[in-house]
Parts: sequence; C-alpha cells; structure tokens
Amino acid sequence: MDFTFNIGWMFGGLVITLAGGLIVMFYRQIADNMASGVSSYDRVKLFGIITIIIGLLITANLHILVLTLISNLLFNK
Repeated sequence: MDFTFNIGWMFGGLVITLAGGLIVMFYRQIADNMASGVSSYDRVKLFGIITIIIGLLITANLHILVLTLISNLLFNK
C-alpha cells in the first residue's frame, strides 16, 4: 500500500480529534445530560479517548492501512 498525504483528511482528522478532546474535557456534563449520570462517566470518557485515537489515525492518513488490514483478515486476501 502506498502512503499519500491528503490535506483534507488531515483537517477532518483534526476536527474529530478536537471533538474527542472536548468529550474528554466535559465528560461529566455530557454524562449527566445525555447518558445515565454518574454510572456512565467512565463510558463517556472511553468514547472520547477512542474518538481521539481514531482522529489521530485519520489525521496521519493511516486509517486506510488499518481498514485494509482488517478487510484482508476478514476476507482472506
């Protein structure tokens, strides 16, 4: 697989990373208002961290590599 840098994916990944960072910063307010309160604090924070990781992969344009590896494992290519 050939790696190519794309400015559009970089900005999209930065926006996703920023959204994940905001989720981690305000996880208490998000859990209180949109989830089931104190019992879901850790779950909301985990979703924020997963969003940050996915955003960083998209920023570096490595999400295509990960998706290719997963599809090759699933479909035995």
